Amino acid sequence: MSKIRPLSDQLAENAKRELGEVPERIDSDIAMLREWICKQPHLKARTDDQLLVAFLRGCKYSLEKAKHKIDCFYAMRNAVPELYKNRFVNDKSIAILRQGCLLRLPKPLTEAGPRIHISRYGYYNTDNHSLADVVKLSTMLGEIQFREDDNAMVMGFVEIIDLKDVSAGHIFQFDAVLVKKLAVLGDKAWPYRPKGFHFVNAPTGTEKLLAIAKSLMSDKIKQRFHIHSKYESLYQYIPQECLPAEYGGSNGTIADVVNTWEKKLLEYKAYFDEEVEYCTNEKLRPGRPLNSESLFGIDGSFRKLDID
Repeated sequence: MSKIRPLSDQLAENAKRELGEVPERIDSDIAMLREWICKQPHLKARTDDQLLVAFLRGCKYSLEKAKHKIDCFYAMRNAVPELYKNRFVNDKSIAILRQGCLLRLPKPLTEAGPRIHISRYGYYNTDNHSLADVVKLSTMLGEIQFREDDNAMVMGFVEIIDLKDVSAGHIFQFDAVLVKKLAVLGDKAWPYRPKGFHFVNAPTGTEKLLAIAKSLMSDKIKQRFHIHSKYESLYQYIPQECLPAEYGGSNGTIADVVNTWEKKLLEYKAYFDEEVEYCTNEKLRPGRPLNSESLFGIDGSFRKLDID
């Protein structure tokens, strides 16, 4: 009997409809995925039920896709060192979190709907931290969600990218290669699915940066990119009441969200200390290695990505 959290009735219904989840088959699907992992000479991965079901849900119960995604998930540890090296719960990660630049709101879009994220890239201190530092923390929050956030794993997430207070220092740190790597991570390695990206408060001069980010995506994902000149158009996708009090809504306050996630991150300190043990050894992989060259291309070029 698998040890996974039971879904609410409405989320369970959504999982059946959206993902093809068959409750009677979950135990055997998890067992087959775990058996495959244990047979891979190059792969050292966590195999607890809750993480494995997250990958199965993220791949709509295609066992072959789940195998590939887990393989890539751990291969990225060596392929993207700027995001995975020294990825610990420490003073640095807590300091970034406290700046309120990465928010996971307490209430989803609807009771059984996607989680709401708000990324505020103008709020981190460029004198002390880099964009890669912020994104590294985002990967940590994401991995906690893979284990704990059933709404995100069944229904995905919508993300508001608030560019208020983005300065010349933030723009100077913009790294197109890092953005490209993030696109590959989202496509190949992460089990949750983006349902929409909504840009607000875009200052003059950021249009080219948004165009670069958008150019990396498939037509399907491009259709999920929305740039709002006014909040009223954002509310057509994410009602105002679903936003934090600082945005005129009733979905908590930014301080409360930060405090909640600081406590949660500290609970995962030992987990992230242990994470250094989990990765792939490409020298032991049968066939072509999964490394920076094969994942991202020698010349840094990328094919357009399609996220289901």
